[in-house]
Amino acid sequence: MIGSRSKSIVLWTLVTIALVTLSAPTIVVLGASFTDGNIITFPPDGLSLRWYARISQASDLRNAFMRTLQVATVCTIVAIPVGTLAGIALAKYAVRFEKTIQIYLLLPFTIPLIGSGIGLMLIFGNAGILGQLWPVGIACCVINLPFMIWAVTASATGLDPDLELAAANCGAPPLQVFFSVTLPAVMPGVITGSLLMFILALNEFLVSLLLVDARIVTLPVLIYNSIRSIITPDLAAISVVFIACSAVAVFLLDRLVGLDIFLKSK
Repeated sequence: MIGSRSKSIVLWTLVTIALVTLSAPTIVVLGASFTDGNIITFPPDGLSLRWYARISQASDLRNAFMRTLQVATVCTIVAIPVGTLAGIALAKYAVRFEKTIQIYLLLPFTIPLIGSGIGLMLIFGNAGILGQLWPVGIACCVINLPFMIWAVTASATGLDPDLELAAANCGAPPLQVFFSVTLPAVMPGVITGSLLMFILALNEFLVSLLLVDARIVTLPVLIYNSIRSIITPDLAAISVVFIACSAVAVFLLDRLVGLDIFLKSK
């Protein structure tokens, strides 16, 4: 009895330490964004919303945020059909060189991101499309596409092939079988992967830094350029906006798919 209680105390102590460690950066940034002073500090020097008012009125921040949303939207739009079809193919069919493909999908995590960014910069530069936003979205999609494929594959693995055979035996053509049976069955993976791709592209910094110029900087690049000179509380307020976007994505994931299904798919 005493041993079991001691194990519970140790376990909850470790859990508490982990939660505090993970939450501390967010709490510090959140508190610093409400400071009334001109220097980013924690605890905040008084409470004020003036830094949020400042970023809402700053046209450069607003424009950079809209560009970041455009990049994330392009990334998600491209990733949905590509990742969905690739995930279904890997889960349902005996694809040649499947193991090689699975290893290839790990390359974005094994190759330094700076290497991938420079390679994409050279490709887009030779194609003459640097200086535009949509190539940045494509680049974010290329780097983060494995997340989309893995999410769809996890859903497609649980698909009963008899359902598709039954639809085909009832006279449904292959395209109708796909849209009526296969796609609805893997939709939790599609939604999960889409939200992941959007958030990852929203926060992508290094690739954006290599592919944009001074005219079309995204918000992460603008923040980086700002902190090279001085860190002010408005940067903390911008960080809170990013945190809020991630929280909205998690909320939508829970409402549309369910966090239990998402965690099981991982």
